[in-house]
Amino acid sequence: MKQHNVLIAISLLLALCGCNKTTLVDKADRIVAAYVTAGSESIPDPACLTHINYAFGHVAETFDSVCIANPDRLRQIVELKKIKPSLKITLSLGGWGSGRFSEMAADDSLRHAFVADCRRIVDQYGLDGIDLDWEYPTSSVAGISSSPDDTENFTKLVSELRQTLGEDKLLTVASPANARYIDFAAISDMIDLVNIMTYDMAKPPYHHSAFADSPMSNGESCIRAVKRHLKAGVPADKLVLGIPFYGHGRAPLPDYINYNKIVELQKVASQKWDNKAKMPYLADEAGEMICCYDDPKSIAIKSKWLLKRGLRGAMYWQYDGDDSQGTLRNAVYNSIMEQ
Repeated sequence: MKQHNVLIAISLLLALCGCNKTTLVDKADRIVAAYVTAGSESIPDPACLTHINYAFGHVAETFDSVCIANPDRLRQIVELKKIKPSLKITLSLGGWGSGRFSEMAADDSLRHAFVADCRRIVDQYGLDGIDLDWEYPTSSVAGISSSPDDTENFTKLVSELRQTLGEDKLLTVASPANARYIDFAAISDMIDLVNIMTYDMAKPPYHHSAFADSPMSNGESCIRAVKRHLKAGVPADKLVLGIPFYGHGRAPLPDYINYNKIVELQKVASQKWDNKAKMPYLADEAGEMICCYDDPKSIAIKSKWLLKRGLRGAMYWQYDGDDSQGTLRNAVYNSIMEQ
């Protein structure tokens, strides 16, 4: 009886922590997605990926079609499907500072034409779908135009894309950690995945991709971001957690630092571990954070947690930020696929 009571107490504690969901998504359905940029030159290793989001396509200046950055590079990426036929490749539309979404989505004729062009591109390039990365509806923070009607028009855009692409093509959405700007309850049935951008949530002296709360997380974390999206109406098995292959530094370091450069900094800076946030960081002689980033240990912790919560998998920005040994991409793939 005593043992039974202990088990009940543990179950209640896990429920209060939101940690009692231990049903893992089948391995065949798990996601390991990389954003691969138009300006990079490396050829991704398909063995450590299930999905590639090609970054980026943009709303054309005429507002009625799509322009692709470096289309030859996109064709090169699509060729990887010959090596791994199961690999899914989508064109990511938008990115930070990519505008003209607001005008396009607000006009019925422009939106219809834009959606039709998305279908043309999917067919022409042999893609598996479209990833919407409008940053962000109703917001001009990235220096783009916006309107209070953007959220409603985003829903219209998603609806038309789903109808035009059909059920056999992917339709995914990138979302900030705060889960704002998008009416997820309205679109959740029409989309396949939500890629949560759980990075850039802060800068030193705070972690920019903290897993959990700590005095160094500035009130933001991956756990909080996931909970917001669940509350907003996104099913757990449509959520994909974002992992940065870069860090943020403070003077004398640059703001944006790829992991392949952080590896070199580790040789001269003091390496620290925040056991509450479950994150590494580099510190100066006074012990103050000078660079925040992810490493294989933090990736393994995030992956184990997201799988137990029933999330679909992980994505990262971006493939070329990794070191030459593929330390981070292998850490993501192995921790998602081997549990």
